[in-house]
Amino acid sequence: MNGHSAPVYTTSNGRPITTITASQSIGGNGPVLLQDFNLIDLLAHFDRERIPERVVHAKGAGAFGEFVVTKDITNICSADLFGKIGKETKVAVRFSTVGGESGSADAARDPRGFSIKFYTEEGNWDMVGNNTPVFFIRDGIKFPTFIHTQKRNPQTHLKDPTAFWDFLSSNQESIHQTMFLFTDRGTPYSYRFQNTYSGHTFKFTKQDGSFKYVKLHFISNQGNRTMTNDEAAKMGGSNPDHATEDLFNAIEAGDYPSWTLKIQVLDPKDAEKFRWNIFDVTKVWPHAEIPLQEVGVLTLNRNPQNYFAEIEQIAFAPAHLVPGIEPTVDPMLQARLFSYADSQRHRLGVNYQQIPVNAPLHPHAAFQRDGFMTVNGNYGNAPNYPSTLRPNTHANVDVNQQHETWMGQAVRNLQPVTNEDFVQADMLWSMLGKQEGEQEKLVYNVSSHLWAATKVVRERTYEMFDRVNDEIGKQIREATEALITTKSMGKEGAVQKNHSNHWP
Repeated sequence: MNGHSAPVYTTSNGRPITTITASQSIGGNGPVLLQDFNLIDLLAHFDRERIPERVVHAKGAGAFGEFVVTKDITNICSADLFGKIGKETKVAVRFSTVGGESGSADAARDPRGFSIKFYTEEGNWDMVGNNTPVFFIRDGIKFPTFIHTQKRNPQTHLKDPTAFWDFLSSNQESIHQTMFLFTDRGTPYSYRFQNTYSGHTFKFTKQDGSFKYVKLHFISNQGNRTMTNDEAAKMGGSNPDHATEDLFNAIEAGDYPSWTLKIQVLDPKDAEKFRWNIFDVTKVWPHAEIPLQEVGVLTLNRNPQNYFAEIEQIAFAPAHLVPGIEPTVDPMLQARLFSYADSQRHRLGVNYQQIPVNAPLHPHAAFQRDGFMTVNGNYGNAPNYPSTLRPNTHANVDVNQQHETWMGQAVRNLQPVTNEDFVQADMLWSMLGKQEGEQEKLVYNVSSHLWAATKVVRERTYEMFDRVNDEIGKQIREATEALITTKSMGKEGAVQKNHSNHWP
């Protein structure tokens, strides 16, 4: 800077430049000179401006704010951010769709990611959630292949309804989440008007070794607002970035969105006799049995100043926990504990937690040194091993949890689909029946997507819905087959059926 005047343009090494709009050349029409470092500097950087987009959750928006404790839960959790009523913790939040590319429409029928980074005094806690309380699968080994079915067909490079429904109908533990997705909850009006859930079961611990199992719910104080299938299709065509725009404009106008954190709490002894496997992310804990308890309020009140620096480079991982909050043996969670951080090391580099938006308040990972883009001083001349000459201190934050002592044979835990996997889906269907038109919307939304799948996949999908109950299976079969008849009479149907017939 030169006093209060505008900054002087420079090259990347800080050399001032005369102009940004003209290259050096021999005369007015002569060749451009390789010695023009400003030209080379600009082009070389331009060629490297893009980083890999996220494999999932590529399209997103974000903002910043704080979380404030409103209720005392120190009787079940020793985490510093819950230390007292009124305690404030800075947060960063990223919203996203799941399956589409970074340029896809915000209105797509898709789960919505809603991840929160809490910058606590004892490290960063990432609550990596979705806007549905359940998920499609319960074993992480299925996740890569599941996501492949949400992406583009390897031959046509088109979205593939046959692959989509082939996977779901072949892995029928997905039925509960599938039904959530094909209600209007699958097309939220915007990011402000949706909840987020941990989905997974976590442990809230105390320093005496006691703990409770918990699920987390962030409930929108704006209410829940959704779009119908047709409204979402129209919005996707007219304004594919509508949710991103809505979030930014609301915060810019001072209309700060907020969510109330509520938790479900289950004692370990009660977990052992609970009807549902509490580590199965395809199941909910019924609120009538395990009611919600308020904890605090999260408010977003600052937009990013630079999207790439603060939102594209923000990195969340369920393994980023703090003392007082621990994972459980949920198999999907255990897979995510590795996968998320590993994906960010690929996207952003091994030192991604030195990026300001990811940096904890008080880092001292003194034995993690070197590597690409080390920008924090690399801990100077401090020993890079546990030295007796210049020792570090330690905080005794681990607790002895007597309840969890595990032993057994190493097995492939196949977790077969049983009738129990359809009970909560049937409960959801019954709940939709109490709201005028909601069952009809679900049937319409499913048939509008399923009709383009091949016959063998459609038949297997009908059988999956039959296992929920006879009525939903019958209605989806009739609506889908009727739509096929209608579509096949027009050009649109012929084209779409051709796209899906490459599968047997």
